[in-house]
Amino acid sequence: MSALISTDNQSVKPCRPRQKMTVRTGLMLVLTCCLLSGTGWSQKAFIQQYRPLADSLSTEYGVPASVILGVAIVESGSGTSRNCKLLNNFFGIVGKNDLQKTKGIKSRYKQYPNATASFADFCKLQSRKKYYNKLKGNMDYKVWLEAISKSGYSEAPATWKQRVGDAIKKNKLSATR
Repeated sequence: MSALISTDNQSVKPCRPRQKMTVRTGLMLVLTCCLLSGTGWSQKAFIQQYRPLADSLSTEYGVPASVILGVAIVESGSGTSRNCKLLNNFFGIVGKNDLQKTKGIKSRYKQYPNATASFADFCKLQSRKKYYNKLKGNMDYKVWLEAISKSGYSEAPATWKQRVGDAIKKNKLSATR
C-alpha cells in the first residue's frame, strides 16, 4: 500500500512502502534478546568476568572453579538477579542486610560489599561443611554437587544439582580448575 504525496499540486509520486527488516537489524534484535534473557551471551560474559576470581579461590580453598562458577550462574542468573544486583549476593546465601533501612525492601539474603566477598564467603561456607576435608582438592564437579545438594544448600536439591550441572556442561566449565 503506497500513499501519494503532492508538494506542488502538479506532480504526484508514490511513496515507497516501508522496507522489510534488514538482516543487520534482525541480528541486532536477536543479540539484544540473548543479552537480556540471562542466558547464552550473558553467561559467557559472566564467566569471562569471574573466572579469574573463581580460579584464585579454587586454588585457595580446593573447591573446583567449575562448581563456584556453576553455582553462581544458577543462583544469580549470571549476575542479573535482584539479590545479585541489590546485595552482591551471587550464591543465595541467607544472612543480614540493610535493604529495609536503605530501600524499604525486606530480604532474608546476606548483603556483601562486592562480588569478591560473596564468592569468598561461598568458599568459606563450603570449607565448614562435613564433606569438605574429604573433597578438598578433588576437581570432579559431580561429587561436589552431590555433596552440596545433600547438605541442604538448596530447597530443591535434585533440581538445583541438575541446573548447576547443566550450566557447567553447557559452558564447558569442567575443564577449569
